[in-house]
Amino acid sequence: MKTVQDYIRTIVDFPHEGILFRDVTTLFSDPRGFRMAVDQMLHPYAGEQIDKVVGLEARGFILGGAIAHQLGMGFVPIRKKGKLPGATISQEYTL
Repeated sequence: MKTVQDYIRTIVDFPHEGILFRDVTTLFSDPRGFRMAVDQMLHPYAGEQIDKVVGLEARGFILGGAIAHQLGMGFVPIRKKGKLPGATISQEYTL
């Protein structure tokens, strides 16, 4: 049986030597893999009270949007400062 990781392509030495780049476009382009990823991200929150789904830019927009749709909830994009018009809420963090 395939896992989510099986749908993610690894590119060695990209963008430079010593880096293993995890290409999730191969996951997103496969309907079974994409569904599996969304379902697995939803599973821990089954039965929880959820008001909104948030996602960090780029990959988080794709997965967060799909999860919000599945839950019938609104989606809140999280972007770098200055990337959204209108009123925003700011929070500093470290990785």
